Parts: sequence; C-alpha cells; structure tokens
Amino acid sequence: MNTSKRVFVIGATGTIGRATVQALIRQGHDVVCFIRDRSEKKRSTKPEPFFEGASIRYGDVSDPQSINEQGLKGEKFDVLVSCLASRTGAPKDAWAIDYQAHMHVLEAAKEAGVAHFILLSAICVQKPLLAFQHAKLAFEKALMASGLTYSIVRPTAFFKSLSGQIERVKKGQPFLLFGDGRLTACKPISDADLGDFIADCMHDQQRHNRILPIGGPGAAITPKEQGEKLFALLGKDERFKQVPVALLDVIIFVLSALGRLIPALANKAELARIGRYYATESMLVWDPQKGDYDASATPSTGEETLFDYYAELIAGTAELERGDHAVF
Repeated sequence: MNTSKRVFVIGATGTIGRATVQALIRQGHDVVCFIRDRSEKKRSTKPEPFFEGASIRYGDVSDPQSINEQGLKGEKFDVLVSCLASRTGAPKDAWAIDYQAHMHVLEAAKEAGVAHFILLSAICVQKPLLAFQHAKLAFEKALMASGLTYSIVRPTAFFKSLSGQIERVKKGQPFLLFGDGRLTACKPISDADLGDFIADCMHDQQRHNRILPIGGPGAAITPKEQGEKLFALLGKDERFKQVPVALLDVIIFVLSALGRLIPALANKAELARIGRYYATESMLVWDPQKGDYDASATPSTGEETLFDYYAELIAGTAELERGDHAVF
C-alpha cells in the first residue's frame, strides 16, 4: 500500500494535468492544485469534476510572490508535480513558461523543503530545433542540478494531437499525409495512462533521478496506418492526399520574411516550424549512435490504444480537446 503524500500540482487544468490529478487522488494523496487566477464570479462556481478530492488555490505561476503566498503558503509538501507547458510554443511564450516560470517554481519548492519534483516534459527535446524544446531542456538541466530528487517524464504523441482529421474524413474528405505517410512513427499514449505513470513516479524509486521516455501500448504506428484504421472504423473507402513537406518549407520562408515587418507573422512562422517538425520527426527514442529513432527502445505503458480512442470519438463516448499545436 502506498504511503499518502502531500502533493502540489501546477498545470492541473490541461488534459494531462487533469488526468494526473485524478490519478493522485485515486492513490489517496493530499493534492493541492495551483491554477490561474480567476474572477470571483468564476471562483464561486462548482469545481470541475476532475478537481473533486483536491484543494484549489488561485494565483500566477509566473510570479514568485504569488507562488509562495497564494500557492505554497509556507506549508509542507512532499512532492511537486508540473504538467505546465506553454500554450503555443512560440519563443516568448516558451521561455516565459517552459523555462522561467518553472525556475520560479523550482526555487520556491527548494525553499519550502519539497523533496521530489516530477516534470512533464516532451520526447521531442531529444533533437532540439525549436524554441520551446530549448526552453524545456534548459529547465531540465536546472532541475537535474538542483539537488532535489527528480523524475523527468518525456511522453510520445498524445491522442488529441493525432485525432484532428476525424471530422474531415467523416465529411468525405481525404486523410492528409505528409510525404507518403511513413516519414514518422510514434507510440501514442492516453491522458489517463500518462497520468497514472506520472503519479506512480512518486513511489517507484526506479523512476527517481531519471529521464523517462514513455509511450502507450502496442507497436509504433505511422500516419498512414492511423488513416487506414480511421477509414476502417468509419466504414469508408480509403482516400489519402499527400502534402509535400516542401510546401511547409515555403510557408515557413514566407512567414519568416514577413515576420521581420509584422511580429505576429513571426509567431506564425514558429508554429509552422513546429508543424514541420512533427511532420518529419518520429516521437520515439532517438539512438544517436545509429542516427535513427528506435521503436523497440521506446518503453510502453497503459492499456488504451489510439484506435480505441478513435472508436470512442466516433461513437460519441469521448470528446476531443485539441491544443494550440494542432497541425490540421
């Protein structure tokens, strides 16, 4: 039986954060969620179901004073769990949240005597080409040097990131593929399975002071295989449309050039770079010696597959919440 711990959670309102909070509560831990400040009117409404059993505190995770006075409040916590991430991945947002806000939280955690820091990161930081990847890596380095026990969780692709074409296929439109649809592969992991994995990092000492790549159950799958299964589940004939990666390169070039004059377009260029990265890089463990991704070296956990989730979405028993990194 696991010993109950007092856990401080940031990033609790995202889909992974919610699942992690629920997993912590199921395990019997005392959970405090520190979330973005809201108006008194919104605060008076009944908490969302995924917060039931947890305490909620409001404040600003980017403000050191707010973290201490409205969040930790000078109280004792055993573990700090972060599922916090920048919303868009744009450079300013990434360095403000993925790095600086986390640095504020880390310093506050050290002063408060927190022993264990569990960080939700991303497997794509293995080959950093983008601002948010460099920001995440910079904080990972700081966390590992902090003296705290750490668990850095690097999941592969999320279900929500691979489900954006269901509606277009339902309407009779083709499934879009970059290249031939076999450029990349991943081991998608569900929110619930990832939440359980993160929560289990507290009591599994094999996950302490380690970087932990993790995927969902089953073999790695390509975008082409995702489309084939989706057509089969919908009972439709397969229709694919190939999009050349070079098109993304043109979009990035044009937006980058215009971004020198119009700052908003510079951010769009970075989003296009993010899209290109996910279109051309597998979300699997990178083997630097082979210079390739290794599906067999990518650990798996959980029970739910991406295709289980597709079936639930089609049946209407699940809802799709997509983030700002959506490509389609």
